[in-house]
Amino acid sequence: MYEQKSLMFYYCMTPLHMGAGTSVGAIDNPIQREIHSGQPIIAGSGLKGAIRHHVDKQWEGRKSDVISLFGSEPKPGDLQAGAIAFTDANLIAFPVRSVKNSFVYVTCPYALARLKRHAQLAGEKFKWNIAELKLDIDDKEVLASSEDSLVDGKLCLEAYEFKANKSEEIKEIAAWIAERCFPQGDESHKFFADKLEADFFLLNDDSFNFFVKNSTVVEPHVAIDNKTGTAVDGALFYTENMPPESIFAGNILASIERKKLARNPEGKEIDDRMSAEDCLNKALWDTDGISGQTVQMGGDATTGRGLVMINAPRKGE
Repeated sequence: MYEQKSLMFYYCMTPLHMGAGTSVGAIDNPIQREIHSGQPIIAGSGLKGAIRHHVDKQWEGRKSDVISLFGSEPKPGDLQAGAIAFTDANLIAFPVRSVKNSFVYVTCPYALARLKRHAQLAGEKFKWNIAELKLDIDDKEVLASSEDSLVDGKLCLEAYEFKANKSEEIKEIAAWIAERCFPQGDESHKFFADKLEADFFLLNDDSFNFFVKNSTVVEPHVAIDNKTGTAVDGALFYTENMPPESIFAGNILASIERKKLARNPEGKEIDDRMSAEDCLNKALWDTDGISGQTVQMGGDATTGRGLVMINAPRKGE
């Protein structure tokens, strides 16, 4: 059904709250997480809704393009299915406070395996061997892309210390991600692209899961009484956010345009639908395409939350 596919990176520029909708713990408004792994995700439905809202504003006068790609709005009458779809975005790299160099990006074999699967679906080429990397680390060790953030050969994250070993393969993976995660030629992202290459660390799955469950941004909120200007009793609640510099990845999929075929005066059908390749190009890389743009996603938009930079690398770049 979907003939064209591309890898999509989502880089959090401000804290991101993609709400789970329900809470079973101390946090009133938790973020979305996978049931089986507990790792944060961005649901494909939320991605599509946020990006559609963005292009509705951005593509002024191009309503037909919005409908062709995203589908008709749910209302009575003839409806058209959209030609593009978004998979859930999985967490690829997570920022954690470090004793040296402020913070570093951490990942794990499970996260890299998910990235590899997304990349394979999009036809990307690489030489990683996740199984071999997984054998090289235990819960007190990490593999490092460089030694820039190490202190006496150790990586200090929050209150935890790990023995670090430099790995050329981790260095290559960090460079591969940095080349595709950020728009090429955009100097505003160069600092973070360089930092990702230099300060990228592979933890084992258990250590990574500990940080993504305990090092998110949890903010207290209160409701204010307009008359008294003070907090309403019992109105304290806590909202969880992904920290800035978190990196997610997923896929965008494109099919041939799914509109009804037109007919000529003789009643014969005319196939003037956009191809899947044209739909993907229009969504991502044509004028005002979403690749390289910053989109607001999730809750708390009025307090600057949810600014996410999107990048979809072209094959071969």
